[in-house]
Amino acid sequence: CTHYIFIIVIAVNSTLLSINAGDYIFYTDWAWTSFVVFSISQTLMLVVGAVYYLTFTGVPGTATYYALIMTVYTWVAKGAWFSLGYPYDFIVTPVWLPSAMLLDLVYWATKKNKHSLILFGGVLVGMSLPLFNMVNLMLVADPLETAFKYPRPTLPPYMTPIEPQVGKFYNSPVALGAGAGAVLSVTMAALGCKLTTW
Repeated sequence: CTHYIFIIVIAVNSTLLSINAGDYIFYTDWAWTSFVVFSISQTLMLVVGAVYYLTFTGVPGTATYYALIMTVYTWVAKGAWFSLGYPYDFIVTPVWLPSAMLLDLVYWATKKNKHSLILFGGVLVGMSLPLFNMVNLMLVADPLETAFKYPRPTLPPYMTPIEPQVGKFYNSPVALGAGAGAVLSVTMAALGCKLTTW
């Protein structure tokens, strides 16, 4: 029972992280910087929960189920944006499902080898999630055009919009997010496996 409660808690926390960390479309002035930071945070949250769930049940497919839980929770929570009058396609959640499918595939293909899951699964999720998310963002309405049509909610001082910094520090947010995510996801995948044994 404790294990199942823990799974639910992680899924809920993943959802809260997605909302509280911000939306990298909504804060358009920090678009690329936000994309990198949020991609890494989403990758790590997905990996630790999905690997834990996967190794706990031992059934390939449960990582995808876990990502589905995260997605549904987030969609429900983000329904609050409608009260501000934002259009449907402006409310975008990170694309967790394809990366979770890769995690399941690694676990299945390596015959439930935990070390392969940690190394290969962690790297694949870390590298794929920023890529899938960028494709996701390219398919929605232009964020700059949409953002200035609607009022912004009150932002804390540290989130006060600044001049756009696109390309000033790095040219490819997907590459930066994927590189950092691939390294850090291996550690978080190992943590997910370790949590199964407590």
